[in-house]
Amino acid sequence: MTNPMKEIRIEKVTVNIGVGQTGEELNKAKTTLENVTNAKPTLTKAKIKQPEWGIREGLTIGTKVTLRGAKANAFLKNAFIAKDNKLKKKNFDKTGNFGFGIKEHIDLPNVKYDPKLGIRGMDVLVTLERPGYRIKRRKIAKRKIFHTHLIQPDDAVEFVKQKFGVEIL
Repeated sequence: MTNPMKEIRIEKVTVNIGVGQTGEELNKAKTTLENVTNAKPTLTKAKIKQPEWGIREGLTIGTKVTLRGAKANAFLKNAFIAKDNKLKKKNFDKTGNFGFGIKEHIDLPNVKYDPKLGIRGMDVLVTLERPGYRIKRRKIAKRKIFHTHLIQPDDAVEFVKQKFGVEIL
C-alpha cells in the first residue's frame, strides 16, 4: 500500500504563445490558442525592456491559457502526441515541473490549418504537486513544503512515464 500523500498529480498546464509585438499578430495568436485549448486566453505583458527589439516594459507581447483538471489532462495527451510521446530528461526542473515546445500548432491532433491564422509555435509548461502543497499558498499560516515532500525530477519522470506512456530520452 502506498502513501496517498505521496501521489503526484497535475496542478496546472500553462500554454503560452509569445509574439513579441502587439496588433494583428497578437490577435491571430490569441485566436489560435483559443481554438487549440477551447479556453479563453489572457494577454501577457513584457516585464523588462529590450530596446533593440522594440519592446518596452508593460507592452502586451503574448498570450497564455491555464488549464486545470480534466481539460489539462486531455490537452497534455494531445501535446505528447504532437511530440511523438518523447521528452528529454533536461525538460524537467529540480522541483519536478517540466515544459516543452510545440513547433507548429497543426501538429496537435484534430487541429486544422487556417490560412488566415498561419502557423504558430507554443510552449507547454506543466506544474506538478502532491496533496499538502496548499500550505504554501494558503492565507493563514503559510509554510514551506518540507524537503522530503518535494517532487524530485526522477519522481516526475516516473509519473509521466506511467500516466502518459511518454518515453524519456
